[in-house]
Amino acid sequence: MSIDDLRVRIDATDRELVHLLAERLKIAREIGEAKKAAGLPVLDVARERKVLDKVRALAAEQDVDERDLERVYERIIEVAKAVQHTTVAFQGEPGAFSEQAALEFFGRSATTCPVESFDGVFAAVEDERTSFGIVPVENSSEGSISRVYDLFLEHDVRVCGETALRVVHCLIARPGVALGDVRRVYSHPQALGQCREFLSHLGCELIPAYDTAGSVKMVSEQGAMDAAAVASARAAELYGMHVVATGIEDSKNNYTRFFVLSRRDVPPSGMDKTSVVFSVRHEPGALYSALRVLAERGVNLTKIESRPTRQKPWEYNFYLDFEGHSLDPQFAEALESVRPFCLFLRVLGSYPRAKPVWKTL
Repeated sequence: MSIDDLRVRIDATDRELVHLLAERLKIAREIGEAKKAAGLPVLDVARERKVLDKVRALAAEQDVDERDLERVYERIIEVAKAVQHTTVAFQGEPGAFSEQAALEFFGRSATTCPVESFDGVFAAVEDERTSFGIVPVENSSEGSISRVYDLFLEHDVRVCGETALRVVHCLIARPGVALGDVRRVYSHPQALGQCREFLSHLGCELIPAYDTAGSVKMVSEQGAMDAAAVASARAAELYGMHVVATGIEDSKNNYTRFFVLSRRDVPPSGMDKTSVVFSVRHEPGALYSALRVLAERGVNLTKIESRPTRQKPWEYNFYLDFEGHSLDPQFAEALESVRPFCLFLRVLGSYPRAKPVWKTL
């Protein structure tokens, strides 16, 4: 068969594909409307995993590389979520790492909505001005973002997902600026902290700002030839700036964990994690008693951290993550059993565990 004949067959196949994809998107739109009417979350990671599992099985039957077909369907799922009007609030300017995390989690077709503060992200989700929000909760080098954890006690939102982003920092300046010209460096305090070693050798004035990408935008607007910002390469591209140095973070295993926020809970996926906050009486053994209840019921903790309550000096709330879903009978019973040992206990959300992406160097 000639190349022309084969191309005719491809054209015919493409017509069928376009027809079927259009039908699939139409159904996805109808599902989105049905979810909205029923008050159900747009995000359904468990369903997405089932679809991809099915695709891999079908690929094996057709003697097609599973990963090739999986990549195609990942993009189809992204577009399907977009037609269900997925909007995501993030803190900062376009090009911020939070926006990058949102696009990697929801797909490039999601509509990202920048807001000035973490408070603004929580408020946008709580008021349902956006479908979702995304906030950083901890960095592998600098630890937890305290303000974000505090906001969970001030807003009625749920954690419905998590993702980890490999953070690569760049030193960014106006075109024509060399490394030796830089006297001032702007960025978010977390970013400055993650690049402490590089910046200390640079010997510049470090100026905290509210956002990484916002710092790039500010340096661009100032027109200063002795200033730079620490941010992503994408931020440099968006604002027409020059990358003076790349990979300036102290640790090449520099990851930030993000929570995805929603007004609604998500159903169990089979590979879940739950986040809770609780406080205990200020007396000997109180925390031990609460944790012992969880241990006796086979609850595997992945994180525990204390934060001041703000109501009383030297009293603390404890934020805890564990493997499992709060609707699973085993973990539901464990949470109910621990409540008598707590002054209060609130489930922040149960959500599919993020795939591990970091490597030990």
